[in-house]
Amino acid sequence: MHSRALGAELDWLEAVLATRLAAHFGQPARPLPPPPGSGSGPGSGSGSGSGEPPGAHGELVRDLELDAAERLVLALALAPHLRPQLLDPLFVQNTGLGRGFAEFGGWKGTHHAGFLPTGETAAFVVAGTDLERRVTVQAMFRPEHVFRRLDLVRLEPIGPFEPQLSGALSVPPDWVQRLTTGHRPKPDFSPDFPAKRLTTRLCWDDLVLPMETRLELRQIEGWMRHERRIMDDWGLGRSLKPGYRCLFYGPPGTGKTLTAVLLGQKFALDVYRVDLSLMVSKYIGETEKNLARVFDQAEHRDWLLFFDEADALFGKRTQTNSSLDRYGNQEIAYLLQRVEDSPGLVILATNLKSNLDEAFARRFQSLVHFPMPDAEARLQLWQGALGTRCRLAPELRLELLARQVELAGGAIVNVVRHAAIAALEDARETITEADLRAGIAREMRKQGRTL
Repeated sequence: MHSRALGAELDWLEAVLATRLAAHFGQPARPLPPPPGSGSGPGSGSGSGSGEPPGAHGELVRDLELDAAERLVLALALAPHLRPQLLDPLFVQNTGLGRGFAEFGGWKGTHHAGFLPTGETAAFVVAGTDLERRVTVQAMFRPEHVFRRLDLVRLEPIGPFEPQLSGALSVPPDWVQRLTTGHRPKPDFSPDFPAKRLTTRLCWDDLVLPMETRLELRQIEGWMRHERRIMDDWGLGRSLKPGYRCLFYGPPGTGKTLTAVLLGQKFALDVYRVDLSLMVSKYIGETEKNLARVFDQAEHRDWLLFFDEADALFGKRTQTNSSLDRYGNQEIAYLLQRVEDSPGLVILATNLKSNLDEAFARRFQSLVHFPMPDAEARLQLWQGALGTRCRLAPELRLELLARQVELAGGAIVNVVRHAAIAALEDARETITEADLRAGIAREMRKQGRTL
């Protein structure tokens, strides 16, 4: 179904291109055919009685109300992926100049042998020599247009002093997959995408938090449930920025990451943890580009962005004693702006709130403290980590361990892992207090503490 609809759209583009080329070289040209599915011309019987091509492409055209020119530009950007030979006629040479025609645009890839379209190519296909229609093509690449807002069709950046439309025309790979299969892939960690999608098999009942923390989380949940009513129906979008920004702070292992993932699950958001070690670059300008890759994609999807150990990147600004200090402060200013302008849910986590720049703190709608658990909470954590199927020695008293040993939930999970390994290596089916205390000693040493 998806390929049939796209095939009809590419047939239409091919007919339009042939007509445009014929007119350009002074040959007889028939009128441009209407878009497929409109009731006449090529593609009118493509399988949609409603006047729109079927499949993911048809749904996109209908939902975004794309006009004929916008559909042509989208088809042109898809052509190298789906029917590269369609654009071969644009390789024709201007014999008088010994090169291609400037008005056809195009560029040559490193490995792809076919014609790759640019904004100039789109202007030629849609407008020919009509200056007024050419201006409408330029408008398709402004920030307010749906192509930019949804990151559907890109006009890649160009060098200084070059015409805007000389940039390469492209469709991001995830949109290509969505339009060809009906499914949009979820990006995952790579050098080009320094963020990792987080999931969990745990649920809210597994999260042990004090009441003060839970009350703060309810504020976040309330915003997620009622944002549209607050912004639109109540008219507060005039004074409030979209999105919500939170700071989670507290010792390691107290539930900051798990809470972020569970919030994502509750509101059907994919949770992406930004890898700060790959985000920060020693090369000027690269950190901003790395951040832009993540923020730009998040703006067009239902994502929750989670910056763990955020003080490493969002730390206090330094006095500008050198050019590197000035550049570091520019990075932070850029980060501030992107965080503040993000329309989704952004959570920053830090072990030490005091390490965070005050300018960031002012931009958070919620500051949520994750303290070390008390004895009662630690008992719940021990019980939850051990579960109901794990066999414990009769003399094991979890209440005593919970009172005596101050550990966060993450550390308790590590202790249980160690104890389970120790028991099975000793050919036992039961975890003893000695197993747990040996695991506790290991965790204490990791933290530079002693029992």
